Amino acid sequence: MGNVTFNKVSKRYETNKSYALKDFNLQVEDGELIVVVGPSGSGKSTLLELICGFETLTSGDILIDGQSIQDKHPKDRDVAMVFQNYALLPHLTVYDNIAFGMKIRKESKKVIEEKVTWAAKLLELESYLKVKPKKLSGGQRQRVALARAMVRKPKLFLMDEPLSNLDAKLRDNMSQEIKKLHEALHATMLYVTHDQIEAMTMADRIVILNKGEIQQVGSPSEIYQEPKNLFVAQFIGRPSISLFTCKGTKRGILLEEEIEIITKKQVLEEDRNYLLGLRSEHIQIVTEGEVHLEAVLQKVDYLGGESLLYLQYKNCSFTAKAYGDVAYKKGDTVKIRLDLEKAHYFDQETKENIRRNVT
Repeated sequence: MGNVTFNKVSKRYETNKSYALKDFNLQVEDGELIVVVGPSGSGKSTLLELICGFETLTSGDILIDGQSIQDKHPKDRDVAMVFQNYALLPHLTVYDNIAFGMKIRKESKKVIEEKVTWAAKLLELESYLKVKPKKLSGGQRQRVALARAMVRKPKLFLMDEPLSNLDAKLRDNMSQEIKKLHEALHATMLYVTHDQIEAMTMADRIVILNKGEIQQVGSPSEIYQEPKNLFVAQFIGRPSISLFTCKGTKRGILLEEEIEIITKKQVLEEDRNYLLGLRSEHIQIVTEGEVHLEAVLQKVDYLGGESLLYLQYKNCSFTAKAYGDVAYKKGDTVKIRLDLEKAHYFDQETKENIRRNVT
């Protein structure tokens, strides 16, 4: 397998002069599984197209194992692509679909049979080798697409939303299979998705893109616990992070223009506007002890071992997570304690996360 270097990669379309990617810098290590996540139009698929050679760079360079691939024909770049629509040939059997590329490259019959058998065994396709794609489920078709990529034994696997056509249960199962496959092959993989759950459960590191620019690169825990800016904080996490307006004071912070919370030291610039962000698990409904505010319960989503409580304080909507049985109902007024040691503070002008654990 190989390592991949993106050096100030940019792609600008002449039709509207907009950047699909701008100054994209990233080092992907040998055997690493990188998940690129972002909203539609953020540049995820463009990134894969540039690696494959389907699109040309405006500026910058892409290197695999230290060698630039920009002057290489797509077939000579030693990458394998797995598409979201499987791209299987309907008139061919599973065996022939897996073997198709090898036959084009005129590999020997013995080598083809060995590779197909190896991939089919790893992906549990042995009993389907004589079957045509129309007889397969969505998950089985995606396994065939994976097998076809595997037999090339490329330096880099590229996966473009490979699970988006599957239902929720199959998506979960297949994401685990791809993770196991990655570990078994020690493969270098670049996986693109708009689904943050896939990103969080599969990645060694996550790259978050928005409007063609990297917002943050980090492990799933780093992305969740230490978001670099407001976009990352809101994009990652279900439910979305809860936000409260606040200002710095001499004694601490002023929340929602009227609730003063005294902190151990002055942590925010006085009279400057911020957004205080908290995950739902860091907002507690309490009956005693320190209370920061009272809110009205709007809705309860029961999820089994936990519940999400949607709350309203004047014009501020936020979400708390509760564990076990919930005795509250819609319309109840409840007491809220904020775990300020877990708070993020975002500058309202720059949207940057300025500090953590400031109390």
